[in-house]
Order: sequence, then structure tokens, then C-alpha cells
Amino acid sequence: MDITPDTEQTPSTNITPAYYRQVLGKLPTGVVAITGINDDNEKLGLVVGTFQSLSLEPPLVMFCVDKSSSSWPKLRKLQKFTANILADDQIAICRSLSRKGPEKFENLPCTEGPLGTPHLDGATAYIDCLVTAEVVVGDHYMVVGAVSHMTEGNGDALLFRAGKFGQYQPLEIPTEAARSAS
Repeated sequence: MDITPDTEQTPSTNITPAYYRQVLGKLPTGVVAITGINDDNEKLGLVVGTFQSLSLEPPLVMFCVDKSSSSWPKLRKLQKFTANILADDQIAICRSLSRKGPEKFENLPCTEGPLGTPHLDGATAYIDCLVTAEVVVGDHYMVVGAVSHMTEGNGDALLFRAGKFGQYQPLEIPTEAARSAS
């Protein structure tokens, strides 16, 4: 399925890709490594910043990947993947998996998950999925996965905002009693 905006319904704008990134870059996203392994025992992976829950009943997740990705066509053939939610100390893993070429997994310790897909050691969560849908939306593929297994790891998730990596910092919100005392 290809979802192409109706040009008669889409307002004519002069929004450049750079300005689009600048504005939407204000919203932090999680950093997720999508991993799989093919029949030749080659580990495959890519990094996405558009991963989220889609449905509770049944449990579904979704992510988006650029149509120009050289990794997604290889992963697509597997029809299964693990979404590794990277921890805030895993920037090097993110950078490694963002490269092109077979050495992406060089020196990246991982274990085999329930679907036979790589679980990157130290991730904050592992979500094992079967691909149930893929839709072309603009210049991306939107991929839907049915969750078959989930495992919670430790630590906080790595975040990405305005072109920089970061980590979650909870706000100290004063209670009503503390506000009235001041």
C-alpha cells in the first residue's frame, strides 16, 4: 500500500527539509536498533528514531525507515526483527549500526533472542516482533510488527533531540503543600 498525500488537500508550502528537521527536532525521540540475522548467519541492523507502541490489543509496534535505506531490504526478507531500545550509554552502538557495510556488528556483544534475532547486550528493552504490514508513506516505509516477546533490561533509554544525544531527566514538580509554603 502506498499512502501519497492528496495534492488538492495538501496546502502549498515552501517548507524546506532543513526547516522541517529544525522544527521537528525540538521533539525528543528514543533511539532504537532494529536487528535480525539472515540464513547465512549475517547480523543485520539499522537505527530508527520513530519507534512507538501502536496497539495494546493485539500488541503492535511501528517504526519508520527511509526508503533509501540499504539495510531495510535485507531485514524485510526475514519478516521478523528485534527492536533493541538503546540505553543512554550506548551511543557508540548507535553510531556503529548507523554505518553502512558488514562491519556494523564488529565488537558489539549480543545474544540470541527467542526469534533467533540479535539482542544487543545492555539495551533497556528487547521487543521481538513479526512483520505484519509495511506501508509506503512519503519518503519512508512504515513497518508494523506484532509483538511476540518482550524483555525489560536496565537503565534509561538514549534520547535524540535537535541533532544531539541525551538522557531523560525528570522534573522536580513541587507538591501543593510546598507551593503554598513559599
